[in-house]
Amino acid sequence: MKDTTAYLHLKEHDPDMYAILEREITREDDTLELIASENFVSYPVLEMAGGVMTNKYAEGYPGKRYYGGCEHVDEAENLARNRAKELFNAEYTNVQPHSGSQANMAALLTFVDVGDTIMGLDLSHGGHLTHGSPVNFSGRLFNVISYHVTKETGRVDFDEVFQLAREHKPKLIICGGSAYPRFIEFEQFREVADSVGAYLMADIAHPAGLVATGIHPSPMGFCDVVTTTTHKTLRGPRGGMIMMGKDSENPWGKVAPKSGRVKMISELLDSMVMPGIQGGPLMHIIAAKAVAFGEALNPEFKLYTRHIVDNAKAMADEFLTQDYQLISGGTDTHLVLIDLSNKGISGKKAENALERAGITVNKNMVPFDTRSPFITSGIRVGTPAVTSRGMGTDDIRQICKLIDKVISNHDDEAIIVGVRREVKELCRLYPLYKEIH
Repeated sequence: MKDTTAYLHLKEHDPDMYAILEREITREDDTLELIASENFVSYPVLEMAGGVMTNKYAEGYPGKRYYGGCEHVDEAENLARNRAKELFNAEYTNVQPHSGSQANMAALLTFVDVGDTIMGLDLSHGGHLTHGSPVNFSGRLFNVISYHVTKETGRVDFDEVFQLAREHKPKLIICGGSAYPRFIEFEQFREVADSVGAYLMADIAHPAGLVATGIHPSPMGFCDVVTTTTHKTLRGPRGGMIMMGKDSENPWGKVAPKSGRVKMISELLDSMVMPGIQGGPLMHIIAAKAVAFGEALNPEFKLYTRHIVDNAKAMADEFLTQDYQLISGGTDTHLVLIDLSNKGISGKKAENALERAGITVNKNMVPFDTRSPFITSGIRVGTPAVTSRGMGTDDIRQICKLIDKVISNHDDEAIIVGVRREVKELCRLYPLYKEIH
């Protein structure tokens, strides 16, 4: 057990919670975090997320709050918005959404009405819950038409997308996903949207950090609205954001609550976030977003995101040499989606065995999966967190060999215990958060 001296007040005040925190710090320090949607924030982001701005209620927007005493949180929110605009070449940003799911809800409810038809990538083919899953608000509020990837390439089937769009005339099309290893094809989706007069929404939650540094193509010239999370490859606190490359006049004549008729889409988006779906914003998290965006504006961040992709490509190449089946044959981004069907193990069993060995991944459905979402035929593996620790391509190849060792011997506890020792040895070369030990 490590001595987390940075939390001495917590230790004295609530020893039970301190013990839980200590165990989580140890878990993060001694395991390999390979979940593609997770990352380790910098210590300054950690400090701001735990700072005094958590005390401030600030319903509304800078200069237009429902509460007094907001002059300094106004400064923090404006700093976050302006840095995000610079990062993504956006004319409009809203940094208040608590999560990517809430950013998606606000964007969808702005551009389409309940009952309208939307299109999104099927969840089992790499999409996201909020892109039309029947168990999510998106599937319950809208008429959803799902498109898919092709079995041969693992990439979006644009013949099908065009056909479905012509047949169903969606009001909005969502591009992006949570398990799509390749670049999002914004230009091709724009062609589809234009062919049927649909709005185009990009969800760049996964590659946002790569978009910010130009490693992944930008959606700004093609999409009417862009949503993202602020963690994952962007390496900020957990939260969401909405952006537009260009604001435009409100084409629907919609009325924002209590504010009369509005002229611009940005006004509708703002009012849909608050008071539409949220109340008071999390000012400590918004301030931490500002810190993370500032870090992403530094030239070193582009080198970091390049290393994320280099590590992911090295991971894909190593798995291919070990006869693993990769969806789309590889990756352009930070994640690799692996079909384990030829390895005689389900995604669930692989996830559990790897966790016992100190390697954290998540089970994931693969396109045309015959197993349930609770079992799955695949796993999703990503490189943001290990790259944040400073690991490089040689380390990645070693990690892939350890993963293969566990998967090939998932019922042999002695081998799994041995791999866990090797994992700890590797992790000790790249310690996390020296400031709190």
